[in-house]
Amino acid sequence: MTTDGALARLIRSAADRTATSAAELCELCAAPVPDDHRHLYDGGDDEVRCVCRPCSVLFADDAAGEGRYRLVPRRRVRLPRVDTAILGVPVGLVFFVPRADGTVTAQGPSPAGAMRWEVDAASWQRLAAMCPQLASMAPEVEALLVNTVHGLDHHWIVPIDDCYRMVAVVRREWRGLSGGGRVWRAVEGFFEDLTERP
Repeated sequence: MTTDGALARLIRSAADRTATSAAELCELCAAPVPDDHRHLYDGGDDEVRCVCRPCSVLFADDAAGEGRYRLVPRRRVRLPRVDTAILGVPVGLVFFVPRADGTVTAQGPSPAGAMRWEVDAASWQRLAAMCPQLASMAPEVEALLVNTVHGLDHHWIVPIDDCYRMVAVVRREWRGLSGGGRVWRAVEGFFEDLTERP
């Protein structure tokens, strides 16, 4: 999944909100959108787009993902510890996005944006058998978000836009070669602010 466009928009919108009170615009109809606006997954461009309420309602019933746009859900589920070692991903802050074609991508934040690599599909299926909640994830628009950095133990099913917000936090707060203490405090704060939603 390409995160550069979505990530750049999230960083820009955060900077714009702190610098001015100018409203962000819907990427479909150009109407102003509130801070708590919804997002659509654009399957044609493999990006997430900000949308106003009327435009989000237009795509609210496309749960099967048959069209170009899919409404990003708001569901958040805190999971018990999920042993992601089976997936062979060597980082502790990462999100896994299942795709409609059965593939799975892993993405980890970095000061330059999200790094991305493919996960073995059979390994993902074994993990989903151990944690059946993973099978309920909506392809492309939900992710397994994991943070085991510095002894933490966070495992969540979240909307994909939460993952992009986390990547934006890392990119904004990263200092030097190792990120510095500031970035990890910001990441911890991000996870502390996550709340479960049906």
